[in-house]
Amino acid sequence: MAIEYVLTLAGEPSTELVAELAVGGAAECRSVEGLPGLVSANLNDRFGYTVSVVGGQDGYYEATADGATRWQWEPDRFVDVSFHMRKEILTEVGVPNMLRSVARVLADTTEDAALVLNSNRLLLTRVGGVLRKHNAGEWPEEDYRDFPY
Repeated sequence: MAIEYVLTLAGEPSTELVAELAVGGAAECRSVEGLPGLVSANLNDRFGYTVSVVGGQDGYYEATADGATRWQWEPDRFVDVSFHMRKEILTEVGVPNMLRSVARVLADTTEDAALVLNSNRLLLTRVGGVLRKHNAGEWPEEDYRDFPY
């Protein structure tokens, strides 16, 4: 079973720049044949996930925020950074490395953003430059230890 975290940036940030930030120079992102605008990198051996970056328009996101609160967001244009992890390496390797990647992307971009787990659990939002954690109980505190926000 796989786990997926998706970091979405509103607007039209450069897909190439976001991909470079997401992989942190660890690997070369490659275009996916037959899917224009989609780039990916297999970082399973080093970081515990594969990452894919793609831009789009007319987005719709819905997830559970804190408690049972429903969160919805409809950015006109966006870039998604998807982190796919195998469940068996999730907590040991994948999540801490993914959080470092998310922190890099957020540090070098200014767009509104959201991080969602498995398409249904809101974990982070950045609106107007203000970052807010949601559903903090989803991860053990040690996974947040190195997260600078």
